[in-house]
Amino acid sequence: MTMSVTVPTPAAASVDLPTGSIEGSDLWRKRLTLPMYTAAETARYTHAKPQTIGYWFRGGETRGPALPGRKPGERLNYLQAVEAAFVAAFRGFGVGLRNLRDAHAYFQALLKTEYPFATQRFFTEGAHVLKEWGVRQAQAEFTEVVVGDEHGQLAWTELLGERFHTFDYEHDLALRWHVAGRNSPVQIDPRVSFGSPCVRGIPTWALRGRYEAGASVEEISADFGLEGVEVVAGLTFEGMELEAA
Repeated sequence: MTMSVTVPTPAAASVDLPTGSIEGSDLWRKRLTLPMYTAAETARYTHAKPQTIGYWFRGGETRGPALPGRKPGERLNYLQAVEAAFVAAFRGFGVGLRNLRDAHAYFQALLKTEYPFATQRFFTEGAHVLKEWGVRQAQAEFTEVVVGDEHGQLAWTELLGERFHTFDYEHDLALRWHVAGRNSPVQIDPRVSFGSPCVRGIPTWALRGRYEAGASVEEISADFGLEGVEVVAGLTFEGMELEAA
């Protein structure tokens, strides 16, 4: 029986960048692999625990990491954080780290990239590849959980569709991360403010700093040229408890 899958297509909209952006050159690519995020920050973005993030990149004494390439104690770069988001999604469905490590290595070789889970080809080809690879490698977690459910339908949508939908893809990469969901204005783009979570280019940490200094939402909104709801969204993302109006 031919199996099919329907996944929300990630947007590929153009990106409005601040004046003086380096979007027109290849310099922005260097930002993708600059250490930027602590394990705690990555954990907040991916809804995991900081020690869990560390373990994914470190591994145990008898097994290697699920996501190799990070030096001990080093911050994660943008692409590593994106890959951690997909590992979190897989883990949420019970896929084991050993199988994830093997699948990641396979995709590295197939797609010829160090960060395969952060590519658009992983979105477009992942289900088909995992199906064939899982059968050949007798990876039951992929052949039964990832690929086919009890109704014989591909489970790619259920498993990773929501995660894919949080990214906009350009240049075959997940380059804009709707880290608080599609309904929030908070986004991460490694080409804007060096990858800090932002609201229309304004880092959320800057909004938090003004609020902690005593500025009201209305004052912050006026100073940064943002709507009140955008300021509230940024402050909420930063974990601030807002005073009732």
